[in-house]
Amino acid sequence: MVLWLHLFSAIVFIGGSFFIWFVVWPVSFDLSLSEKDRTMMVGKFSKRFALFTNLSVLVLIPTGLALAYFDFGLHPSLSDPAFEILLLKAATVVVALSLMYYNNLHHAKKIVKMIMEKKMDDVAKMRKTAHFISYVTLGLLILITVFAAMIQVYP
Repeated sequence: MVLWLHLFSAIVFIGGSFFIWFVVWPVSFDLSLSEKDRTMMVGKFSKRFALFTNLSVLVLIPTGLALAYFDFGLHPSLSDPAFEILLLKAATVVVALSLMYYNNLHHAKKIVKMIMEKKMDDVAKMRKTAHFISYVTLGLLILITVFAAMIQVYP
């Protein structure tokens, strides 16, 4: 049951993140909206998805810890290659979540404020940084998935 909760939460979190960036964001440019309205629309999608992201993270962390315990116990061998992969996965999770929450809490709010103040040049610069961080985070989510698969297939 713990594995299924973990997998379902990962699907919602990772799949939803890719959906936002590769479907919602590009389609928003196809709509005949002002930059302000388009940003507000994407912001509403993102805010709604944030609820699912936060719930997924709240499930992923304890289920991930439980799965690690089931696989390695309380006193894992530090020389076990699968445990080394788990440590890499855990470090990658910390970096990915830190980047994601920093980006969402810092850049997203500033972008909305700048649009309201009609500082479009500043918005473009901030978006470039925010998008770079988002794509790095998506790459880290893929890496986390690869690490998870490696742990399962490692002898």
